[in-house]
Amino acid sequence: MQDPQAPTPYPTAAADTSAAPAAAPNPGAAPAGVAFPKTIKSFVRRAGRTTTGQAKAFEAWGPTYVLPYQAQPLNLEQAFGGPGPVVLEIGFGMGDATAHIAGLMPDTHFLCCEVHEPGVGALLKHIGEQGLTNIRILQHDAVEVIDHMLPEEVLDGVHIFFPDPWHKTKHNKRRLIQSPLVAKLAARLRPGGYLHCATDWQPYAEQMLEVLGAEPRLRNRQADGGYAEKPAYRPLTKFEKRGLRLGHGVWDVVFEKR
Repeated sequence: MQDPQAPTPYPTAAADTSAAPAAAPNPGAAPAGVAFPKTIKSFVRRAGRTTTGQAKAFEAWGPTYVLPYQAQPLNLEQAFGGPGPVVLEIGFGMGDATAHIAGLMPDTHFLCCEVHEPGVGALLKHIGEQGLTNIRILQHDAVEVIDHMLPEEVLDGVHIFFPDPWHKTKHNKRRLIQSPLVAKLAARLRPGGYLHCATDWQPYAEQMLEVLGAEPRLRNRQADGGYAEKPAYRPLTKFEKRGLRLGHGVWDVVFEKR
């Protein structure tokens, strides 16, 4: 188990984060001086109430593990307190899978984007309870984080697990995995870095294969060009268990930077 007191707290915009991280009082808002992009977002607003335990986790761990959004490149070594491979996670939900993977890979740094306050609080609670020191959270739209905070070729991996499938055909355009975002991610991966997506909705899995396969800087790790076996590091999530219970399949798609 890692010592949660080990890292030097990364500076935040304000000391009190018990109600919400000072980094993003309005997660969907554009930063000062930056026009709000009319592009697909990495999230959908949902109702949710922060529990007492999550609020306490914000107060205890928020100043150290929640980074402020800033419209300038992020110094990853400073943010994590040292060098190491960095994996970006987009939309971690309640953080169960994130905490599990971070515990299995203590030498890897996980930069995690999620706008929903209960989910951020839940992951902070995991961090405190499990003594994890290799996670940093940005409570902000991942697309803006990618655009403004991540230079090219700084990531060793990207995890996008069970993004909203937008089942109705008329809503498919709202899906996260589309060519513009994949191009941004490919540019920020180091050569040999990977992009791992998972979904329990077959039409979305097919779209993932098509979109990632069309990005010239990426190649499918599967020799046959199909779906991957579930990597050992990814646990069964509540979404996956639900899908399996309903008789759905679950598909993993893993591509790497050429």
